[in-house]
Amino acid sequence: MATASRPAAVHPVDELPRPGKLLATGLQHVAASYAGVVAPPLVIGSSIGLSPVQVTFLVGAALFTAGIATLLQTIGFRKVGARLPFVNGVSFAGVAPVLAVADQQADKRDALPVVYGAVMVAGVLGFLLAPYFGRLVRFFPPVVSGTVITLIGLSLLPVAFGWIQGGDPNRSASGTALGLAGATLAIVLLLRRLLRGFPRQIAILLGLVAGTLLAVPAGAVHTGVTRHAALVGFPEPFHFGAPHLQLAAVVSMCILMLVCMTESTADMLALGEIVERPADERTIAGGLRADTLGSALSPLFNGFANSAFAQNIGLVALTGVRSRFTVAACGLMFTVLGLSPAFASLIALVPQPVLGGAGLVLFGTVAASGIGVLVKAGLDHGDDLLIAAVSLGMGLIPVVSRNFYGPAVPEALRTVLNSGVSAGCLTAVLLNLAFHHLGRGRGRAAGEVPPPRVATEEKRAI
Repeated sequence: MATASRPAAVHPVDELPRPGKLLATGLQHVAASYAGVVAPPLVIGSSIGLSPVQVTFLVGAALFTAGIATLLQTIGFRKVGARLPFVNGVSFAGVAPVLAVADQQADKRDALPVVYGAVMVAGVLGFLLAPYFGRLVRFFPPVVSGTVITLIGLSLLPVAFGWIQGGDPNRSASGTALGLAGATLAIVLLLRRLLRGFPRQIAILLGLVAGTLLAVPAGAVHTGVTRHAALVGFPEPFHFGAPHLQLAAVVSMCILMLVCMTESTADMLALGEIVERPADERTIAGGLRADTLGSALSPLFNGFANSAFAQNIGLVALTGVRSRFTVAACGLMFTVLGLSPAFASLIALVPQPVLGGAGLVLFGTVAASGIGVLVKAGLDHGDDLLIAAVSLGMGLIPVVSRNFYGPAVPEALRTVLNSGVSAGCLTAVLLNLAFHHLGRGRGRAAGEVPPPRVATEEKRAI
């Protein structure tokens, strides 16, 4: 009877935690991904000349649509949703194409209806292509998936560095910022070392709270936005005007959508290994349908293209909390934050250096998980070593040099190459095809990806 009981049959991904644990772990995901959700609308809004009130509205819309997309991904319906603990939000890869579209308009403030029309078309196209992308999973053996997972972490680490620098990568981090980041990092490590059970699983959240409290006497917590934020503010549909179609903008957003789908595929493979439910063809197709459907609906509420958030993979790997319902709770919180600017501003109180200190742990964990997959895959075969080496090199080019690809490279190709994950992923897939599937290399591809053993203590505690 015991072996047939329901708890033994339920995979940890499908377990529903207790309400208190659900709230705390969901809030931890909100804290980890909030900056990533609000950064694109902040950059876009300020760049095209929107007023502070309009920028605030754009941020609320991004939170609201991120919540909808996350619920589509984690809960899903029919064939939509990967049903994995994935956070979906505004893709930062879309910032450059959106600003490029804005530069083509007589008045940049008129760009949003053009962008929204193009995103809707791209979302529909991506939804139709999702099943075909799902079939690519067989081209992701251990050497490819391990390389991609490693690149995801390495590509995210500069984000943490930028937070510590106050959002400006061209200036040195201040002494206060370094102190706050270092203190937050030390607190997280100390909590992970000393605590056990559930408190250990929310060490990141506790570290963010402690770091923010330390930032108060240092004058690094700014409450101006909170004092002036409205309690309720629904993102009025088509607030900036009805969608308008321009061919150049549609082409640009369709390319962006393909890049986002490539990154999301890599993210699903990474997360599937970490939660020990490998992403198969059906899972990837469902996840991409959620991504693209969320993107197609997002412009209705003044949002942008959505994709999977890699930073939350690190949180899942670090805490061992694999339930998709914790991320669904995060999605629900995002929708509430989008409907209440006052509540959203409370999350914004966390200083960027504090986020950066926690980000070092989160993003480094993703990279370490990828290295673990590569180690288990074995790089003693010369071809596999070459595939990993060249792919990591190609993926790190835009990470270490954002201006590496200039006007000599066509704009459409730059969109792909300027994403380290996409560039490295495509390189690894193509090299794997060349060495293991074509000619003399046929049939020499590695087998299934061995699941990395991460967060074993937490898995036993769940």
